[in-house]
Amino acid sequence: MELNVVTIEGKDTGRKVALPESVFGIEPSDHAIYLDVKQFLANNRQGTHKSKERAEITGSTRKIKKQKGTGTARAGSIKSPIFVGGGRVFGPRPRNYSFKLNKKLKQLARKSALAYKAQQQSITVLEDFNFEAPKTKDFAALVSNLSLNGQRSLVVLKEANDNIYRSARNIQRAEVAVLADLNTYDIMKAKNLVLVESSVEEFGKLFNA
Repeated sequence: MELNVVTIEGKDTGRKVALPESVFGIEPSDHAIYLDVKQFLANNRQGTHKSKERAEITGSTRKIKKQKGTGTARAGSIKSPIFVGGGRVFGPRPRNYSFKLNKKLKQLARKSALAYKAQQQSITVLEDFNFEAPKTKDFAALVSNLSLNGQRSLVVLKEANDNIYRSARNIQRAEVAVLADLNTYDIMKAKNLVLVESSVEEFGKLFNA
């Protein structure tokens, strides 16, 4: 699959690049994508939720009314879950939500997500660029020139660039990622994938290693 390379002004450079078929041309695996996204979201959970159960509530332990003769149910403690201020029954406790996935499955998931973007023709190849200083208006102009205004987009760089990252962080629905840190969740979340030209040839090396 070949795509035209465009400039940051949105104009065609006349060059074309071929996307690696071993990455962008595979048959996507929906289940692999599901598992990888599930793991990504689970690993981001803090797991610090906690509520007090009846043994942890501060309160009197005296029997609040006599056992019989009241016409109502027995009640032995004010800390019972049936009373206001009582402990919670089977409340949440701190836990670790993370789980393991095989490396090859995660690799298949990322390749599947990229293949879906290729099938949807949602990939743009952008020539290598840099900003002299972090300026939001420069990145906003780039998004506008590529006709991506209002659409969730992900710009993939070959290596980290602080000026580009800081220029993009105040733009809504626009994110910047380094190729080595690319994950299935970010790919699927983005409606448009913008690949910097120098990063394209690295896809085959990274995802088929």
